[in-house]
Amino acid sequence: MSTFAVITTSAVADGTRGALTRWMLEPAPGVYVGTLTNRVREYLWEAVCESIDDQEGWAALICNADNEQGYDIHTHGPGTRGRTIVDLDGLSLVSWTLTPDSDPEAEITKR
Repeated sequence: MSTFAVITTSAVADGTRGALTRWMLEPAPGVYVGTLTNRVREYLWEAVCESIDDQEGWAALICNADNEQGYDIHTHGPGTRGRTIVDLDGLSLVSWTLTPDSDPEAEITKR
């Protein structure tokens, strides 16, 4: 069965970009969207993860899933900047790690 998938990347090898564009569209640099079978999605995600390990970048995969939210989020690489996906009773949330230079008392301003 085919499902919708989005892969975002930074610092992947040209060969990996070529593999992604064979199966998906690239509407913006590093953003790939398409309808993939589970087998192709897993193959592409493994290729992206291997490339990320070599290039020290990051990647995220968002795809359909049979859960309350209707999608799964997978991330890979050191460049996720302190973001981790946390599962709370079937609900995926993004957790941010505070850095030593961040101020938890800082006021949020509108732009």
